[in-house]
Amino acid sequence: MVRHNNQLPDNLPQLQNLIKRDPDSYRDEFLQQFHHFQSVLDIFRLEPDKENKSLCESIMFLAQVAQCYLEDMATFPQTLVDLLKTHSTTLDPEMRNTFCRALILLRNKNLISPLDLLELFFQLLRCPDKALRTFLENHIITDIKNMNAKNKDMKLNSTLQSFMYTMLRDTNPKAAKMSADIMIELYRKQIWNDAKTVNVLANVGCFSKVTKVMVASLKFFLGRDQEEDSDDDSDREVDLKGIMMATKVNKKTRKRQKQLDAAKKLYVQAKKKKSKPVAFNFSAIHLIHNPQGMAENLFKQLQDGNERFEVKLMHLDVISRLIGIHELFLFSFYPYVARFIKPHQRQVTRILQFAAQASHELVPPEMIEPVIKTLVNNFVTERNSSDVMAIGLNAVREICLRCPLAMTEDLLRDLVMYKNYKEKSVMMASKSLIMLYREQIPTLLAKKYRGRPTEASVEIKPKRYGEVTAIDHIPGTEALLREDAPALEQEKEAASDDSDWVDVDSSDDEYGKDSDSDDASDGEDDDDDDSDDDGEWEECSEEEEVEDEEEEQNSEASKVADSKRKKDDKTLNTAEAMQELALTKIFTDADFARIEQERVKKQVTHHSRKRQLETERSEFVKLDAIEMIYKRRKADREERVESIKKGREGREKFGYRDRRQNPHCSKTNREKMKNKNFGMVRHKARGKVKKSFREKQLALRKHLTQQKKMK
Repeated sequence: MVRHNNQLPDNLPQLQNLIKRDPDSYRDEFLQQFHHFQSVLDIFRLEPDKENKSLCESIMFLAQVAQCYLEDMATFPQTLVDLLKTHSTTLDPEMRNTFCRALILLRNKNLISPLDLLELFFQLLRCPDKALRTFLENHIITDIKNMNAKNKDMKLNSTLQSFMYTMLRDTNPKAAKMSADIMIELYRKQIWNDAKTVNVLANVGCFSKVTKVMVASLKFFLGRDQEEDSDDDSDREVDLKGIMMATKVNKKTRKRQKQLDAAKKLYVQAKKKKSKPVAFNFSAIHLIHNPQGMAENLFKQLQDGNERFEVKLMHLDVISRLIGIHELFLFSFYPYVARFIKPHQRQVTRILQFAAQASHELVPPEMIEPVIKTLVNNFVTERNSSDVMAIGLNAVREICLRCPLAMTEDLLRDLVMYKNYKEKSVMMASKSLIMLYREQIPTLLAKKYRGRPTEASVEIKPKRYGEVTAIDHIPGTEALLREDAPALEQEKEAASDDSDWVDVDSSDDEYGKDSDSDDASDGEDDDDDDSDDDGEWEECSEEEEVEDEEEEQNSEASKVADSKRKKDDKTLNTAEAMQELALTKIFTDADFARIEQERVKKQVTHHSRKRQLETERSEFVKLDAIEMIYKRRKADREERVESIKKGREGREKFGYRDRRQNPHCSKTNREKMKNKNFGMVRHKARGKVKKSFREKQLALRKHLTQQKKMK
């Protein structure tokens, strides 16, 4: 069948649509276009650096219909791959982008293996084309995410991770940086969140000669603070309220309506974000295989390198987190940090944070003690401002929270003296240090600073260096046992009631036994009476008195021993019950709430504390814990209005006071003028305006001239 006036070869979109509907009928047209592509490709290979739009159109057309003619298009994907590998740097940017988009189309149709395509795209990251690199990065992340959507392909992931390991060592800094960014993004998207990815970044990325790769890897291990995100959300919510209020009050315009719609979208997104469940995942720093070696190498790189101050702070932050979380030994780190502990040092609060993060119980106290002394000598002195002193005391508290044995008794006695300082910020910082050692090592404090003893303070036993306390139960579970006891007693009472009405005969026997015993006792009493009548008691009275005294002493000692034994047995039984409870019971949220209540109850003295100090050791030191200064916070508008209203209570009403004795009598013209319209009294108010100096000068001159004329 011959088609006259056939316009299909020149109209590729129409031909593409027809081929997808009926591939067999339009096979000749497809072959015509395929031969045209081969001839244009031969021409292109002669001058690969020039743009060829005809070739781009043919490639996109063939990529769209490749699934319809699999046999004819078997070599087409490999042809494009070879073109990009051979002429990747010399190709025109538009043509290179077209080739990549065509390969992505073929990948979506499963006409090219994902591994081959991803390896090619990783190699194309070396091209000096920023738009192409961004496009490839987004596709690589999306493609790997889609491949692991249903089931994780461990073999493919392992192969790609090994390839990334080599790409991070690439001599091209742009390709290495892009590879690091891809791995970090895949980890954050919970796709490559395994130890292999973390250790590739730890062993290669953090020690890369390319500064951007090294900084990106260090930031990856530092992560981002969740509180910063919550602060951003709160600021965003405040802005939303302001926009909605402005829309209600101001004139309605299209611009304000668009702002309101955008604000509503942001509000919905923030609400969804808050409703999401919290993901409990190990941070990347926990998955490092050799944290000791990494910390030592990073510290060596810090000492030998000549990077900017911000990069040095990143090194110190990562090293301190490694030391604190994994409880490492890096003794040369503490003298290095002590050199920067000065009030005028830039970012000194962060350096104090690193010193606290690097402290833990296994570090010898003599290693941290010089850091604390340097901190006290440079910060906690009266020649500094109160803010500097408070920050120094807060830093000392955070260090001692993680290594309590680093504090000496003499130094603590000096720091405790600041509890009566004139500035509240210093006073509160010193009191927080006192509260810390009340719960950690009360014996280091003077007796007057130890506070009233509580159940928790009595149970505290200061640990020596390297001592570990093994606990075989969950502290506070005695509250659950105590609450379960009444239920057990009720069951016993019910059981006793059942036995009373079932075993009637046995009860009669018991009563019979009791009656017999009473008779026997009566008989004994009679015998005693007889013996008294015989007069034998008077003969043995002195000897029996001595024996009675000895028996009383023995009975008292036995009572004390019995009570002590019962107490020990009770404690032992309680400990065994708590241990059994921890092994057999699944605790609910209500159980944990009662356990927490029991823990707080033990820490409360006769009078409850106004504030509880958080003495639990966390992984990271919050910067707010060091920079927290107790000052009078600036009152906002609501607080100011509330204080004003509170001050008005109990006083006369402000404003105009009618002092007339007869309220029905007439008012003066001056009082009536206050309620009149200003237009009615404007002419009178105009005369009361004070004259300027120039007007007075002219009036005086006019007056003097008139006086001269009159003479």
